[in-house]
Amino acid sequence: MAATNEPTIGEVKAPPEIEQETRADEAPVDPELLALPPDASFNEYITAWLKRVRRGESGVLPVVGGLIVIVIIFQIERSRFLSDLNLVNLLQQSAEFIVLGMAEIFVLLLGEIDLSLGYSGAVGAAVMAILAYPPINLSWELAIIAGLATSAAIGFAQGQLISRMRLPPFVVTLGGLLFWEGFLIWVINNQSPSNGGSIRINSATIYNIVNGNLSLAAGWILLAVGLVLFAVASVTRDRRRRAGGLVAPPLSLTLAKVVAVSIAGVVLVWICNANRAAFVGASVKGVPWVVPIVIALVVAWTFLLARTRFGRYVYAIGGNREAARRAGINVHRVRVFAYTLAGVTAAAAIIILDSRTGGVTTDIDGGQTVLYGVAAAVIGGTSLLGGRGKMIHALLGGLVIATIYNGMGLLSLSTDFQYMITALVLLAAVIVDAVSRRGQAVT
Repeated sequence: MAATNEPTIGEVKAPPEIEQETRADEAPVDPELLALPPDASFNEYITAWLKRVRRGESGVLPVVGGLIVIVIIFQIERSRFLSDLNLVNLLQQSAEFIVLGMAEIFVLLLGEIDLSLGYSGAVGAAVMAILAYPPINLSWELAIIAGLATSAAIGFAQGQLISRMRLPPFVVTLGGLLFWEGFLIWVINNQSPSNGGSIRINSATIYNIVNGNLSLAAGWILLAVGLVLFAVASVTRDRRRRAGGLVAPPLSLTLAKVVAVSIAGVVLVWICNANRAAFVGASVKGVPWVVPIVIALVVAWTFLLARTRFGRYVYAIGGNREAARRAGINVHRVRVFAYTLAGVTAAAAIIILDSRTGGVTTDIDGGQTVLYGVAAAVIGGTSLLGGRGKMIHALLGGLVIATIYNGMGLLSLSTDFQYMITALVLLAAVIVDAVSRRGQAVT
């Protein structure tokens, strides 16, 4: 919803041979931080951050603040909103929005959009279900891989059309939306004509992606391993930057981040491990499988964008495509790969959706679904104009959308009000982004 410190094309000035020698941990840093010495203190870092906030670069603060306000409102109106059962339901409901938002971010960072992701991802999920369904009975691992590969191929083909033939992404992906919607109806009805346009998921493993839970011990062990890896990676990265004479946050700030993430993780596992059964005498405990899956996707795609040459090229192209081309970046290859990754991630999102509902169906509204993905990315802070965005934005935006729908459902608000309120939240996010950009231009 506000500015972030991703590199812009103005920073892509080195010739290709020099760029290839640049280490991933030497990514451009915000100008305010560049003015700091490598051994800057905690107070100096906080002061630089406050200057950025006053300049309009508030990062994820608006969306986090907005999410807190929304939660407080729903808790006041409906006291069971913050119950263990509802909070875990909220995590499960938000997963598809988060992952689809991540899929759309790959394209939005280029300053483009992919309207077909809802149906292209649904086609991949349908292929998965058909392969895991009798009479083929393929193992669930291979079925999921085949489904992801199908959507990747769709993204690759559409990316080739857009880049090679210089066609407008809006038109190509709108055509893809219509074509893959028809293809989805045809393939499901052809495979299962007697089931009313649906294929029930008969794989317990696929079904349990959302509906299954880790054991109580496994949840704590996974959290501990994740926190140790996060702490080691954070401290190691900062040491490498200081050793290279680069700006790095002080150790106290890094440790504060680790402590904050640890507290959030402990609270999350504690809530999920509480008994959230709706009936007396029943027991439903454990972290849903989908939670670590979504976190793993966020971490993996964040690393890809922030720590690899491909990620830097995506930001550069989104900032100024012509300048990126003149700097030696293979714009065609990067764009096609971005659409391919969007297709893979969209398939993962729809597989999560089908796992939650228990089947693949032709009734999915892929047009509305993909717009929720765009909304999740934009509400979280990704710019529609390209060059600015992070995968964490999809996580935050997806949580906001799911929170709104979950809370309005508890309040029994009608569908018309749900649509209008969601639209207003999206509009507010775009306004904040526009005001932020205008403030940066003035400064």
